[in-house]
Amino acid sequence: MDFDKLTTVMRLLALDAGDRIMEVYGAEDFEVRSKSDASPVTEADEAADALISAGLRAAFPEMALVTEEQAETHGQNVRTFLIVDPLDGTKEFVQRRGDFTVNIAYVEDGVPLRGVVYAPAKGRLFYTTADGRSVEETGPFGADPGEIHPIGVNPMPDNRGLMVVASKSHRDAATDEYIGRYKTRDMTSAGSSLKFCLVATGEADLYPRLGRTMEWDTAAGDAVLRGAGGEVVRFDDHSPLGYGKPGFENPFFIAFAPGVLLARDAD
Repeated sequence: MDFDKLTTVMRLLALDAGDRIMEVYGAEDFEVRSKSDASPVTEADEAADALISAGLRAAFPEMALVTEEQAETHGQNVRTFLIVDPLDGTKEFVQRRGDFTVNIAYVEDGVPLRGVVYAPAKGRLFYTTADGRSVEETGPFGADPGEIHPIGVNPMPDNRGLMVVASKSHRDAATDEYIGRYKTRDMTSAGSSLKFCLVATGEADLYPRLGRTMEWDTAAGDAVLRGAGGEVVRFDDHSPLGYGKPGFENPFFIAFAPGVLLARDAD
């Protein structure tokens, strides 16, 4: 893979998709439909998906592509591929809460090596550079990158008082019970893959997810977190979360700064 080209293409496609999404977001009204799994979809999801898919296929025609909005891509058996969630956090989008993102990632041999997460309503853009390090670029965003800041996880999280981030739309009793096993100093909530990015920047130390997610929900944020020195592991056995699983469905997982003592280890 040409990582210089990949970084440039993913960044530009995420920005272009974000512009299209914000056009719909700024309209007085837009149609919301339900997919077969009862999750919502809007014209913004579909327009962003068409834009990103066309761009990736043109730039990397030999590479397998998996995207949330194209069901025919979900039956592939691949370990190296590009994966897209054109609008992660559609519920946040519909409710105009701003916590939605554009996610594009490259997975190689089951590992998310590169990714971009763009939150257009919040003006935050995170991505991995060609050498695999994670950065946040500050706007205004254009064809050429603006000011870029390296990001990294909290190197010394205080296990006597962790900062925890949890889902805004999918919080449940099981998640609260698990978080209760830690000593926390504060908690915050965020939608979409922004939760990974908050851990990646050191704004949070721990993000547990005890609920259903798909690989397109997590791959880009996972790549950004790993490039910032963080880890993402399965909830059940604390092994690294892998990609290219049948149906691209994830088990429960934990994203964290490595200095965090996971609950099983802290007992």
